[in-house]
Amino acid sequence: MYFNKLRFLFLVLLGMLSMTGYAQQLVGTVFDADSGERLPYVNIKLDGGKIVTCDGEGNFSISEKSNAYRFIYVGYKPQTIRPANNSQRLIVKMQPQVGELTETVVTGRKKHYRRKDNPAVALMRKVIARKDSNSLKGLPYYQFDKYSRTQFAFNEVTDKVFQEGHFKRMPFLKDCVEVCDETGKLILTVSDEEIVERETYSRNPEKHDVRQLAKDTRGVSTLLYTGEILTSVLQDCFTDVDIYKDKVRLLQHPFDSPLSSSSGISFYRYFIADTLDVNGIRAIQVDFTPNNAQDFGFSGSLYIAADSSYQVVRVDIGVPPQSSANFVDNMRIIQSFRQLPSGEHVLEETNMVVELSLVDFLQKFMVKRVTRYSDYAFEPEEEKKDFSWNHYRQQPEEGRRVDTFLAGLGKMKLFKPLLWIGKAFVENYLETSSSPDKPSKVDIGPVSSMLSFNNIEGFRMRASAQTTANLNPHLFLRGYVAYGFRDRKVKGMGEITWSFNKKKYLPREFPVHNLTFTYTNDIQAPTDKFLTMDKDNTFTSFKWTKVRHMMYFQRFQLLYDREWENNLRMTLQFRHETDTPTGDLRYEKLNGEVLKKMRTTDFTIGLAYRPGTKWVETKQHRRSLGHDYPVYSISHTTGIKGFLGGQYNYNLTEITLERRFWLQSWGKIDAQVKAGIQWNKVPFPLLITPAANLSYFMSRNTFSLIDNMEFLNDRYASLMLSWDINGKILNRIPLIRRLKWREYIGLNVLYGDLTSKNNPFLQRNAASNRLFVFPAQSHAMTNKPYIEAVIGLHNIFRFFHIEYVRRLTYTEGLPERRKWGIRGKLELAF
Repeated sequence: MYFNKLRFLFLVLLGMLSMTGYAQQLVGTVFDADSGERLPYVNIKLDGGKIVTCDGEGNFSISEKSNAYRFIYVGYKPQTIRPANNSQRLIVKMQPQVGELTETVVTGRKKHYRRKDNPAVALMRKVIARKDSNSLKGLPYYQFDKYSRTQFAFNEVTDKVFQEGHFKRMPFLKDCVEVCDETGKLILTVSDEEIVERETYSRNPEKHDVRQLAKDTRGVSTLLYTGEILTSVLQDCFTDVDIYKDKVRLLQHPFDSPLSSSSGISFYRYFIADTLDVNGIRAIQVDFTPNNAQDFGFSGSLYIAADSSYQVVRVDIGVPPQSSANFVDNMRIIQSFRQLPSGEHVLEETNMVVELSLVDFLQKFMVKRVTRYSDYAFEPEEEKKDFSWNHYRQQPEEGRRVDTFLAGLGKMKLFKPLLWIGKAFVENYLETSSSPDKPSKVDIGPVSSMLSFNNIEGFRMRASAQTTANLNPHLFLRGYVAYGFRDRKVKGMGEITWSFNKKKYLPREFPVHNLTFTYTNDIQAPTDKFLTMDKDNTFTSFKWTKVRHMMYFQRFQLLYDREWENNLRMTLQFRHETDTPTGDLRYEKLNGEVLKKMRTTDFTIGLAYRPGTKWVETKQHRRSLGHDYPVYSISHTTGIKGFLGGQYNYNLTEITLERRFWLQSWGKIDAQVKAGIQWNKVPFPLLITPAANLSYFMSRNTFSLIDNMEFLNDRYASLMLSWDINGKILNRIPLIRRLKWREYIGLNVLYGDLTSKNNPFLQRNAASNRLFVFPAQSHAMTNKPYIEAVIGLHNIFRFFHIEYVRRLTYTEGLPERRKWGIRGKLELAF
């Protein structure tokens, strides 16, 4: 049924194209003559040497006239067809090639492939050996301008969509539809962004700089504050392709380049397919494909200059249809190179087209990215002062269709209320104004924290709000009021922030330079500080254990937060806090005295460095794009007894190192090492509790089966290892590989120690008036570490991740249900 629908849409599209002047196109489909399967990305050579490539389903549409059409595909016999002049539909059946390798004939991809004495492999070794001299990295200085245009569009838009689909009430959209030149399909662009950047490199002194000259964003991304996420994610997923690098980052994965010095020859299979003319240069066409089509790798063709330079003159690559990449139906990347009059070999243009579908019953999408490189210079020169979009755009009116689309939406009666509801769902905040002329000065939310529950408050309601830069770009207010129906107490938080940098919407926008004062009167559990989301989020209320040890707290906090463009961040914090135990939590001294409250006053200094990290803003959080970059952080907190009523002296130091390691086709390993020490003799609320996650939802860098306050230490070291194998094993199992599941294993280790000075169980501390009696479920760790193992399946139905966690140590006396657990989350990932 699925393929029948595709064929129907294709036929409807052809009918529409024929009415708009495309009646003379030659169209058809290429099949395997033996199996009847469609062959994707078949190259079709026309008279004059031009190459046309089929899409991922073997379909082609050719408007250029040619006396003959030569079909070339890896592992199949080349086939030449001379159709009649009035031929409108071709069915091409290609025969698999089972012969020996020659210089111009492709042999079987899977049968009898050998690297030894393979002329294609011998050629690629020479290309790889010369790649540094053929790329810009070998030059002492270079500069160029880069124009990129990224479109996000509905794909395969037809008349039927406007007559029966969700666009039925929007007939104006017909004027916004355009033909995608690369696929021949009709698309409706909803977001369009153009960026011009100037990239400069010098070797002595070494400096690499990319400076944005201009940016023009149009479409739906301008309607939402979080619309920048769309454009940022598109830029992060569909990045520049440098074929000369060992790794090409695409779809947030590092793909092995076919020119990789370390893995190209071992990862790919190469075949010499043809010798032809490419823009006046005699070139050898080398087709390639991964050893395993399910791995994250490219397939396609490289066109190598047939001379001693071994330069790449053209690239035509894609992702195999069998690849385990999510949501990608088809991908095609075409790059063209040219030689400057001065002799340098440079990249001229990259065209990337990616066809996407989330699920079969939803509208399909397309991402189209065009990048053009110009104004190359190899000597420092005077800065160009004049800027003109027309110098970079091929057409001055590029992007105007999306303006028509946006204007049409704005005229719809229900558009504004629907947009307001959509913003609340996507951004988790309600705007108090939906008018573009009067943007929201106050946002209400987060919506997901309005309703929650816990064992002390019972059902909890919370109303929150924050001001935006539309009220003042430097001064920001934020706060909430909450009420628990069981304890019948009102709580709240109020915060005022002064941003030394002018902000577009919120004070946490990169780079931060803020001074913030916060007053909070609320309730929390000791483990709440480890949550990556709001502690009042509805989903975090669902816990696998009863949390009865909680505390009311009253906190005054002054925070200076400074961040630099290189992602170095410094924080200076003053905090005064009064804690009142509640539920089963008691502050009882060893001599039997019970304290109703505990007061602390402390100062904290912290440094964090995240080189290379890119950020996207939401109304609730600031998130990093991926975790490919390392994180280094260190902090020290000093408590002062007697200052503003503080009852204890204490010093706490913590250090964190995080790093991701890519293992080529074997996925990635995320590692975190963390250590800390409490230097002073302190009661247990000031000891170190492990980063425990008590909810059923997965959370990065936390322990899934440690209970609230189960271990109390004054020094610790932890190791978090998670290996996302990316389907490397499951993709080799018949039937299962079609599900595109991805296996995952992890290991969480904690080594902790409670020194004698802080151990209330030792007789010598019995008379201490500084230590407290430990809660019933709390104890010190012995010489053995706490270990929990994780086995998971990710990418179930493309969205769902589920993990089985098993506790391997400290299991004595625990019921069986406490020794293991199931955790899950929803996540979109390519």
